[in-house]
Amino acid sequence: MTQRIIIDPVTRIEGHAKITIYLDDRDQVTDARFHVTEFRGFERFCQGRPFWEMAGLSARICGICPVSHLLASAKAGDRILAVTIPPAAVKLRRLMNLAQIIQSHALSFFHLSAPDLLLGWESDPATRNVFGLIDSNPELARAGIRLRQLGQEIIESLGGRKIHPAWSVPGGVREALPVEARDRFLARLPEAHAVTRSALDFFKRFLDTHAEETRVFGNFPSLFMGLVTPEGDWENYDGKLRFVDSSGKIVAECDPVEYERYIGEMVEKDTFLKSPYFKPIGYPNGVYRVGPLARLNISNRMGVAEADRELNEFRQRGGRVANASFFFHYARLIEILASLEFLERLLPDPELQATELRADAGVNRLEGIGVSEAPRGTLFHHYHVDKDGLLTKVDLVIATGQNALAMNRTVTQIARHYVNGATIAEPILNRIEAGVRAFDPCLSCSTHAV
Repeated sequence: MTQRIIIDPVTRIEGHAKITIYLDDRDQVTDARFHVTEFRGFERFCQGRPFWEMAGLSARICGICPVSHLLASAKAGDRILAVTIPPAAVKLRRLMNLAQIIQSHALSFFHLSAPDLLLGWESDPATRNVFGLIDSNPELARAGIRLRQLGQEIIESLGGRKIHPAWSVPGGVREALPVEARDRFLARLPEAHAVTRSALDFFKRFLDTHAEETRVFGNFPSLFMGLVTPEGDWENYDGKLRFVDSSGKIVAECDPVEYERYIGEMVEKDTFLKSPYFKPIGYPNGVYRVGPLARLNISNRMGVAEADRELNEFRQRGGRVANASFFFHYARLIEILASLEFLERLLPDPELQATELRADAGVNRLEGIGVSEAPRGTLFHHYHVDKDGLLTKVDLVIATGQNALAMNRTVTQIARHYVNGATIAEPILNRIEAGVRAFDPCLSCSTHAV
């Protein structure tokens, strides 16, 4: 007779979810499932709205990753207009996306996952949170806040506010970067570099003493997907869509607007989270992962010196393709480092103060697809409009959903390793939750279609 153990809610993630662990009549784990229990209907209630409004509307899907939706939506609008946006607008969008990666990854590592890593899986759950972290290691907590603050302030300088900026629009952007803001951010970069290096050194020491977590926290072969530059390097805004297998072999590569050739979407009855899969393999075996781990696995190199050195060490520890989901944390820190290096390269560019920032046009296509890299993975906005520019269909393929099948495998693997019997100690339940936290899921972003 099947028994169930339910973890409700899953803590220290964005949104509302639970985990169900299924046991057989010998109290052994047969399966585990990650259920998203909240529902939001952006795909449906945006129908009938002018596509011009979508960048501002979709930015309100989430308070953690509004920039990701803002940019992907604006890029879908660019295609409906059939315009090439000004070069300065491309650079400014890239700048905001780098800031978004920094602030979101800092939140995930320092505030959501660090309580497990620093305080321990067995520590008191009453203090195993950001407040306990502040009490035990105030310098680290402050460093994480300062690092996130840098990203948020860049977003605010460009978009007028840290959350839900209405700045990137179909055809370009509204405003350039003020010179005084540029100088202020350049002066902050050395501190941000030092914080990131310190976090990397800590996590590598952690890996040296926690081989078991690396081995069982979602360590399985799968495909990995994300954007790469034309040369095959790390990308966060544009480029080619690439799938690699667990050995590093490229199994598919295409223009991102052709994503439907390779990605299908399945709706399951026990969750409001859609489950995308790799079409050539089919559902449910077409599991692929997106996000920082995937972006490092698919890339030839990072394209900046310090991050390239860290990528080489990452591959020495995890292999040419790291299959352990626990390495998401490691990849996140390398992406922060890379983003800081790209900021250092981009901020002095005088084109960030240009005045030609937007291409004007009307509806020239009835379909537009915008693709960009959100902190949690590749984000697709797919719009159909009528001749007046009113939306007739909206499909949002969100990073967290694309990791849904992999998150189920991860919690099942952890549960099978640690659970032996129907009574489970709280630290074991916390380890199972931590398997989900490695993916840093953003559930408000992901629950749009029944």
